[in-house]
Amino acid sequence: MRVIHVVPAITEEASGPSYSVVRLCQSLIETSEDLTLVALDWSPLPSRPLFLKVFPLGFGPRRLGRSPEMSRWLANETAAGRVDVLHNHGMWQMNAVYPGWAATRSKAKLVVSPRGAFSAWAMNHGSRFKRVFWPLVQRPALARTACFHATSEAEYEDIRRLGFKQPVAIIPNGIDVPKLVREEARNSRTLLFLGRIHPVKGVDVLLQAWAVVMDRFPDWRLLVIGSDVGYGKQGGYLELIKALAAKLKLKRMQFAEPKYGEDKWAAYREADLFVLPSRSENFGMTVAEALAAGTPAVVTKAAPWKGLQTYGSGWWVDFGVDALVVSLEEALSAPVDELARRGIAGREWMVRDFSWHELGKKMDQTYRWLIDGGEPPSWVRMN
Repeated sequence: MRVIHVVPAITEEASGPSYSVVRLCQSLIETSEDLTLVALDWSPLPSRPLFLKVFPLGFGPRRLGRSPEMSRWLANETAAGRVDVLHNHGMWQMNAVYPGWAATRSKAKLVVSPRGAFSAWAMNHGSRFKRVFWPLVQRPALARTACFHATSEAEYEDIRRLGFKQPVAIIPNGIDVPKLVREEARNSRTLLFLGRIHPVKGVDVLLQAWAVVMDRFPDWRLLVIGSDVGYGKQGGYLELIKALAAKLKLKRMQFAEPKYGEDKWAAYREADLFVLPSRSENFGMTVAEALAAGTPAVVTKAAPWKGLQTYGSGWWVDFGVDALVVSLEEALSAPVDELARRGIAGREWMVRDFSWHELGKKMDQTYRWLIDGGEPPSWVRMN
């Protein structure tokens, strides 16, 4: 079976789709799939996966993701009958349109992973370009979709809300669980946010909540790690957030540059509690990373992490300043050993249910069902 995955770009930061799509591809290759990952030549990479094929950006705005070479290559490969499955990840760029165009000229099965693009927040926010691009270009390119891939129940509901009737395979992202390293006892305790500094992530709500609770917990500090790369044409949101922090006169609060690789895992391990106050999230890879590192989490219900309650590994709360204040007061009051226990429970959950090996097998079985027919796998919703 020949499979081609299409993603906007792979970057060295190795987070979000740059991590999850690459690891999904690697797990599929382990099942003996003949697989190629296609991406735009967006930025230099110190090392590229052997299965990655990149294409140059064409004329036009960079954010449009236009690449005539990618379009021609996909069309030629599918028209020649050399592709069984085309799997696209993401929306709102031309690279996410080309797979749909290629699928209309072949028998290849088109699988689409929206990667959060179908959430109500995402559909209602953004430039006027998005409002034009969706009905004229993006939605028509999804007509040949044989199966959607949702990483959560919430994303499945988003797909149905937009009126799509195709089968939906609900398969979460996986996580590589690092070796557990015991950190030495510290005099201060850390509440960590790590991720994009973007309105959807709710960092503004976090700062407002911290302003309410910070004086009650003098042994805690708030650490915000990330950048606003990808926000608008020139960024700028981070400066707005820093201005808000200054206006609120926050104490024991620090901003830090993005961290990758072992530095990122060290940040998770050194934190006592992770927080993701998102307005919208199809999965929330940083939650899985924090739990894998043994750090409990406070996450809003805009992200699909109800298991935090089920498995006793954190707090799953309503979105908003008041709700976040209540949950932080409870979490920051918890003894060190209770937070450690919750962290270990989360880590065991990640090991048990988010293995890339098992998730890769589920995706492989989904592809084979699309090609061979028969009864759909248990994780595929037909209604």
